[in-house]
Amino acid sequence: MADETPSAHSTRWLETSRGILRYSELAPWLAERVLRIQERIEAGDYAAAPLDENLIRTLHRDFCGELVSDWAGQWRSMAVRVGLHEPPPPHLVALQMREYGLDLQARLAGPVSFELLPRTLAFAESRLLTIHPFADFNGRLVRLWLWEILRRLKLPPVQLVPKDKAETEIYLSALRAGDQKDFEPLSELWMQRLSTPPPQSASQ
Repeated sequence: MADETPSAHSTRWLETSRGILRYSELAPWLAERVLRIQERIEAGDYAAAPLDENLIRTLHRDFCGELVSDWAGQWRSMAVRVGLHEPPPPHLVALQMREYGLDLQARLAGPVSFELLPRTLAFAESRLLTIHPFADFNGRLVRLWLWEILRRLKLPPVQLVPKDKAETEIYLSALRAGDQKDFEPLSELWMQRLSTPPPQSASQ
């Protein structure tokens, strides 16, 4: 679970290339850069790269490197707590990200059946958020990552950001289950997403 609820960060401050900004002040700059990377994804700019931890670092660096060059694309170096969830300590992040990439590649090897598709996408989303590999902007990174996976699976963009408070609570509950490696609630959300796929920007 990461920065999927911007209101929770509105009073935070971050040191950036544009000075020390509130998170709410930084959000428009992030949105612009995420949209730019989304367009590159749709153009196939990342298509040749393996779906592994190196591509994840590249995506993170590409969308926020202009703003936080000191740590963009770098695994976090500090322990964090996200709600009630404690992601792995920093010395385990690189190993768990490597394992995550290998696991995801195995799940995506060959044609993915329609029956397994929601669970595969739920794993791709939930496990990455559980690891929480970067110091910040994990939510936006995960949405870009999912955009790349959907493109490779020849699937249309789907609604990744909850539209209201009720949907947000359902989503966060599914992520909490995913933190415990129970991917069924998020799999059900993915079934809904795939059945109604409106265009949506990952930049939100």
